[in-house]
Amino acid sequence: MAMSGGKDDGSPMMEMNTTPLIDVMLVLLIMFIITIPVATHAVNIDLPNPSAPPPDTIIKRDKNKVVIMPDSTILWNNTPMDQGQLLSALQATLAIKPEPELQFQPDPQAPYDTTAKVLKIIKGSGVTAFGFVGNEQYSEFGKAAGEPKAN
Repeated sequence: MAMSGGKDDGSPMMEMNTTPLIDVMLVLLIMFIITIPVATHAVNIDLPNPSAPPPDTIIKRDKNKVVIMPDSTILWNNTPMDQGQLLSALQATLAIKPEPELQFQPDPQAPYDTTAKVLKIIKGSGVTAFGFVGNEQYSEFGKAAGEPKAN
């Protein structure tokens, strides 16, 4: 292997060898990518264990339904309301014995931000009888959009 020490006329080489610099930069880039934490946002909901209660302890409850529409409208039993009114309605239901069941059903096209805020309001209100309904619409959503069904 020959090494270049400049031109044939004996003058020094004027170009810098950038290969080691590029190697160091790639290693630093990989190290930064590995050390960056994964950006996650979660709303933790404490759900009950899936064990069914004995038949003699089943309580008949009234039901309230919260729906998030694609335009960020919040519907409480088909009545539009804002986040403050939702919190008031949730706190009013806590006074009822037995506590009414709260059913939560966001539209598949509902904004994530609105859905996360409503879930935070529900969790902060202290509601204990809470459930997600209409989850089957999400499995059908992919088929309606023409996407292949995952096996």
